[in-house]
Amino acid sequence: MKKILIIEDDPYIGNMLFELLCKEGYDVCRAYSGTEALLILSKTTPDLILLDLMLPGRSGEELLPQIKEFPIIILSAKTDVNHKVDLLLEGAADYITKPFHTKELLARIAVQLRKPLSSHTSSNLTFEDLTLDLHTHIVSAGEHQIKLTRTEFAILKLLMQNSTQVMTKSLLLDQISQDTPDCTESSLKIHICNLRKKLREINEKDYIESVWGIGFKLRQSQF
Repeated sequence: MKKILIIEDDPYIGNMLFELLCKEGYDVCRAYSGTEALLILSKTTPDLILLDLMLPGRSGEELLPQIKEFPIIILSAKTDVNHKVDLLLEGAADYITKPFHTKELLARIAVQLRKPLSSHTSSNLTFEDLTLDLHTHIVSAGEHQIKLTRTEFAILKLLMQNSTQVMTKSLLLDQISQDTPDCTESSLKIHICNLRKKLREINEKDYIESVWGIGFKLRQSQF
């Protein structure tokens, strides 16, 4: 049974979608805010997400970069073409303007669920022998799992997503703030130091290097 997560704060629309999808045989779960959606996604993996944009707390636009490893259909009353294009380019699979016809929505859902899993972003990030699972938050080097704090995980995820680039301190702080509020400019160096130490303890390899006056990047092996 395919699982669909509805992220919608409007109770009328949310209830209608829930009843519609349940009748179609889907396993349906709901979130009423961006924060609640992230909590649900830390515990379960849906096959598809229906995402409203105007949510309390984190908006749909803010949420999209953090959940784009899932196929996402945006449901929104916003009709600006440029806005639609931007969201599709940022990772949304489809965009339906409210109000919509339920038959069209069901058809678009069916189209997305027919696509092979390989057409969607993998849940794993890899760099040499490091593997980071975006769904389970498990990090491993070879056969060894590495226990990281929330902030350390956010830093490593960003570095692995940009493994060929130098990440400036300001960009690191801006991007990881989407995953954790705990990192500040004064504590960033400490978090990275602790992360490097944990990674080094596995096999004595230094995976992260400092680029003087700029920021940090992953260190490519010299062989």
